[in-house]
Amino acid sequence: MKRIVVIGSGNLAEALAQAVARTPQLRLVQLYARNPQRGGEVARLAATEWCGDPAHLAEADLYLIAVSDRAVGEVAASLLFPPAAVVAHTAGCGPLDALPARIARRGVFYPLQTFTRGRAVDFSAIPLFIEAGDDETAAELEAVARLLSRRVLGADSALRERIHLAGVFVSNFANHMFALGERTMERAGLPVDLLRPLMAETAAKALDAPAAADVQTGPAVRGDLQTQQRHLELLDDELQTLYTTISESIWQTSRKR
Repeated sequence: MKRIVVIGSGNLAEALAQAVARTPQLRLVQLYARNPQRGGEVARLAATEWCGDPAHLAEADLYLIAVSDRAVGEVAASLLFPPAAVVAHTAGCGPLDALPARIARRGVFYPLQTFTRGRAVDFSAIPLFIEAGDDETAAELEAVARLLSRRVLGADSALRERIHLAGVFVSNFANHMFALGERTMERAGLPVDLLRPLMAETAAKALDAPAAADVQTGPAVRGDLQTQQRHLELLDDELQTLYTTISESIWQTSRKR
């Protein structure tokens, strides 16, 4: 049984800690986080102990540092890990050497998913991307990853950055478009829930199609400049620029297919 410590108290740490705790072949021995309130909350959700004192970091076989990309190096540098332990961060854009060189067995354990506080996810369906400084460490990370997920792949730092970029388009940018649509409805004095069936069908048909571009609709893909001009007249300058840029991208993409 692998002993694991999850380090962090954010949305990913919450989901990861619970996934580890649910896996019979793994043992979550501690949730380490500097924020006592949030750290204690995540620890309770995962039925483990919380620790915020570096001097009392539990001994484990694997330490998963689930903090923001920019905080990985600082957090890792503040802790002393057993020499034989594997230490891996979960950052999409963080290179392997974001972890201090004094850590002999370094790795990356990146889940391609968006995580939200209090929202349950099926970790077994999340692709996990693994990187390590040596073959033995990679094998250990892969073994743990395969207990948590059905899809485990290797990806070096350069490839993982591209994967993370794709994720930003698919998740962060798409959700922002939903938010702008809701704001447009609010300004028209209409309830935003009228958009929910459209949001659901947009995501569903993209998932069902061989490629999302195959099911693109709207005035941009049709080259309907008259409708686009009417839309632009309803927008302020900032959103006019965004609308024009996206519409042009849709048009150019559709012409290349």
